[in-house]
Parts: sequence; C-alpha cells; structure tokens
Amino acid sequence: MTVAPLALPSSDTAEDWVAARTRDGLAEVRRLVEELREHPPGDALATLRRWDEVSLALSNIAVVASLFANVHPAEPVRTGAEQAEVEVDRLVTELRQDRRLYDVFAGLDPAGLDPVAARLLTKTLDDFRRSGVDLDDQTRARLAQINERLTEVGQEFSRAIRDDVRTVRVTPDRLAGLPQDWLDAHPVDDEGLVTVTTDYPDALPVRMFAHDAAVRRDITIAFLQRGWPENEPRLQEMFALRHELANLVGYADWASYDADVKMIGKGPAIPEFIDRIADVADEPMRRDLEVLLERYRRDVPDAAAIDTADSLYYEELVRRERHEVDAQDVRRYFDFARVREGLLEVTSRLFGVRYEPVPEAPVWHDEVAAYDVHREGARIGRIYLDLHPREGKYKHAAQFTLAKGLAGRQLAEGVLVCNFSRGLMEHDHVVTLFHEFGHLVHHVLAGGGEWTRFSGVATEWDFVEAPSQMLEEWAWDAEVLRTFARDESGEPIPADLVDRMRAADDFGKGYQARTQMFYAAMSYRFHTDRPADLTAATRELQARYAPFPYIEGTHMFASFGHLGGYSSAYYTYMWSLVIAKDLFSAFDPADHFDAAVAGRYRDRVLAPGGSRDAADLVADFLGRPYTFDAYAAWLAR
Repeated sequence: MTVAPLALPSSDTAEDWVAARTRDGLAEVRRLVEELREHPPGDALATLRRWDEVSLALSNIAVVASLFANVHPAEPVRTGAEQAEVEVDRLVTELRQDRRLYDVFAGLDPAGLDPVAARLLTKTLDDFRRSGVDLDDQTRARLAQINERLTEVGQEFSRAIRDDVRTVRVTPDRLAGLPQDWLDAHPVDDEGLVTVTTDYPDALPVRMFAHDAAVRRDITIAFLQRGWPENEPRLQEMFALRHELANLVGYADWASYDADVKMIGKGPAIPEFIDRIADVADEPMRRDLEVLLERYRRDVPDAAAIDTADSLYYEELVRRERHEVDAQDVRRYFDFARVREGLLEVTSRLFGVRYEPVPEAPVWHDEVAAYDVHREGARIGRIYLDLHPREGKYKHAAQFTLAKGLAGRQLAEGVLVCNFSRGLMEHDHVVTLFHEFGHLVHHVLAGGGEWTRFSGVATEWDFVEAPSQMLEEWAWDAEVLRTFARDESGEPIPADLVDRMRAADDFGKGYQARTQMFYAAMSYRFHTDRPADLTAATRELQARYAPFPYIEGTHMFASFGHLGGYSSAYYTYMWSLVIAKDLFSAFDPADHFDAAVAGRYRDRVLAPGGSRDAADLVADFLGRPYTFDAYAAWLAR
C-alpha cells in the first residue's frame, strides 16, 4: 500500500491551514473518544486500536503545531501554531483525567495481547495514573490548570530565547583574526561599524578567533544575557508549577515524577550519576585546565583563572600550537553544500537507505530541502532539512517530527532544524549536523511499526541521544571525511590532519564533561530546591561543578532552553553518551560500514522505536547489558 506524505500549505494559506487542521483534528478526537467511552469494544486489542486512532489524531495536530511554531517565517502562523499546542495539551490533560475513559482501560483483560500491545496497555494506564485520574474533582481541575499554564509559560520562555537576538557593534580592525569568509559576510555599515549578533554563526567564530579580548568578552556577555530578565520569573513559575503537579499526583518532587518513566528510574539517582561523572572527569579536567591556564598566562601573566569569554579562543591556540590544528585551516575543507551531500551519502551507505530529492515538495521557506527516503525499493519516509538561521526561527539544533510513521497508514516525516553557515563550517558544526541527523534517521527507520505511541524516537528520554551521539563518530573518521571534506581545489582532507584533529578534540573533554554536569546540576537542583535567586544558585553550582568561573552580571539560565523541554533531566545527555560509547565499541575501528554490524544496529536498536525498553534494545545489539567501561576508558585516555 502506497502512503502519501503530508501536503503542506503554501505560505499564504498556512495560517488558515493550521487553524483548520487543529479545529477539525480536535473535533475528530472528541468524536473518537465519545464513541470509545459510550461503546467500548470490550476486547482489549480492539480497544487499544481505537485508542491508537485517538493518539494518532492528537499527534498529527501537535507535531505540526510544534514545528511551525518554531520555524515558520510568518509570525501569525507561529502564533497560531502556539495556540494549537495549548489546545492539544488541554485536551490531552482532559482525556487523561477522564475517569470513565480510564475505567474502559482498567477493565481490560490483557491475556492474549502480544508483548508490544501489553506494553501499550500498561503505559496507557500509567498515563492516567500520572495525570491524577483517581483524584477528586477539585484536584483534577487544578492539575488541568497547571498543565495549561505550563504549556503557556514554556512557550513564553522559548519565544524569549528565540526572539532575543542581541548585537555588538565594533570597528572592523577589532575583528582581526576572523576568517575572511566571515568578514566578507559582515560588511561595514554607514557608521563604519560591523554588527555581530548572538546567533551561533556570528558569535561562535568571534569567540574562537577574534584577537581582541574585549570583543570576545562583549559578545560572550551578550550571549549569556539572552532572555534575561524576562525569563527569570517565567522559570520560577515553571519550577513551582511542576513541583505542585508532582506533589498532587504523589511524588516528592518534579525530578522524581519525571525520572519514574526514564531509564534512571528514581529522582535521587540523578545527583548520584552527576557526581559519578564529575568524579571521573576531575583528573582529566585539572590536567587540561593547567595546560589552558599555562597558555593564557603567557598573555595575562597574573591570571588566577580563565573564564568562558576567553576559553574558546585559548583552546584554539592550544590546539594550534600543541597539535598543529588550526580551526580556520580546517574550515576550508567543510563547505556546507558538500558536507550536506556527504552526510546523506554516509548515512545512506550505513543504514541501507536512499535519499531522493523532492524539489517540488511544498516547504515553509525557500532554503528548506525535501528528500524522500527509500529502503529496499519502498519509500519509508520524507525528511526536510532547514539548516540556516533566519529571523523568528528556533535558535539551536533539533529534529522535529512532522508525522509519525505507521506501517500502511502514515509515512514517517521529520525535519532537521539547525543554524549553520551557508559557506564554510567549523568541524564542530559538522559533528553537530551528524548528531542531529541521527535523530532524524532514527525517526524514519522506527516508522514501520503498528502503534503511534512507539513510533519514531519513542524510547525513554534518557536514551534518545545515544544513537545521535554514536553517529558523531562517523564525522571523526578519516576515510569517511575524505569522501566529502575537500578544499576549494578538490583536495581531500589529509588523514594526518584528522588524526591531529582527534587529538586536539580530546583536549578539554574532562572539563567539557564537568561543564555538562554543571548544566545537569542546574537542571536538577532548580527543580528540587527551587532557589529564590537563580543567579546565586547558578553561581554556587558553577563553582562546584564547572571548570570556568562565573562571569559577573550574567544570567545564562535565562537562555538555557533545555530547562523547558528536558526540565530536570539534562543529565540525559551524559547518560546517553555512556551508552553511545558502548554501542560504538561493537563496530570495527577499521571498517565503520561493516554491513552486518550496521544492519544489526539498525534493526535491533533503531527500527523498534519505543516498543521495548532501551536497555533491552542495547543488550540485544551488544549481546550483553551496557556498561560504564567504554566511556571511562575514553575519558581517561
């Protein structure tokens, strides 16, 4: 059966299209639910199939609304999409608190269900319980209010980060050290000044390459000030509401509520994990910090410490002087267009898929590219690549779902949303592109199942980064890079340069791990302690975990977007990395494309989606439970 992709609207019809899709979709959900409530099939499998139709209809509204709220160029479309998200969340809360609906599922006999259907029933009943279905009317009403306000305040928080683009204006002579292509893209204005924004393609090169320390500090501070002061009271409200919600449904705090459905299982296990990583990373951090400080003191003799206004610049100096790796020299091998095509070729070969451009596909911006994904002669999905910055667009890098794939019912469609240069790329950004594409290919390959709940990247949230983190390894392999990393004359990147890049990248991984634990500790402690002064709490946690001291007058938490989506669980990035290093240990270092290993990984880890526990998927692939060993060895070397 051929399943057609979603027909997206033109720019001038998008606002009405989102409104109609939301209105009609919600009406259909209500019809399906009323039928299920009034005339339940009685049979467990038939009931779950009816519920899956509800789940799919809700998903189809929510995922498009989330995407358009973050990427559509027209502000009225973004605003309408945000309202659609609120309406979906309101209805989801209403359904999960519906006692009559809960009774339909609670009365089902799971005998005879296959393991995946039984898993779906268990998780559905958990959803009702975690939403307070068994509580009194007043408490359920309060939970509904909390959920609706959490959606609204989360949107306000994200919107402030997205729209707060700050600028620093300097004379061109103060930008000495910047790559020529960057300078060419930033002409002098009528007042003789160059404007640098806090968007990544602007700010990151300045922080890495500008010789003028004052310029580096100005753009760093501007970057760390995004979203402040507006976002501080929003965060305080968000933390308080989450805590109240968790208490109302029987948990000690939000972190315990959130961890209950993750691999880690228990909220208090989060700080234990954070401190375990911090301890393992302590010696590598101190070793590399001493090197960094030694180089910094050559220019600032009396310096007691170095902070993030200077750390990126001096990291580059250390890598250049100790490892003979000049990031500006490396950039010339990574032309964006070639990197994009190389990424598609690498993942095509690795996962046994083929990408076919669809130039006629309707898109929301003319820089968006669409591709159909084929496997074994059949189209299994469609992907969209939206990879450059623009006004009003999501500022970071992420995969957004456009449609969940279901065998014979709906094509898997996903969108990669990033903010890369249109010209030459830093290798770090190439790694990021591979990482985010890992989510996209996971979404498509896991789109051939039977149930909406388990389609795509639907594993426990503290596992979802592992496949993406593992795919980063292909962006570090010399033979892989030679296939697309070429300079202007067509010469491929030399293998010995890639070796030096690897050695240079290893520099700082200890203090980078500690930085991640600082972020993870903020994420956890802000939700459990709910400090009255977020700046003071940031300063305290930074002193405890981070390698670099707090910069006076800054408020980075206000633009720490993961406090919205990841809430108390930012630890998941490192938790996933531990697993990713173990997954990668199964691949032959001499042949990253070994068909047997790659195929087993695709079929046993990615394709099942959320139909099994992540730990079981990993054990099935590795032939054993995952361990900490590969990560610890990598960090120590």
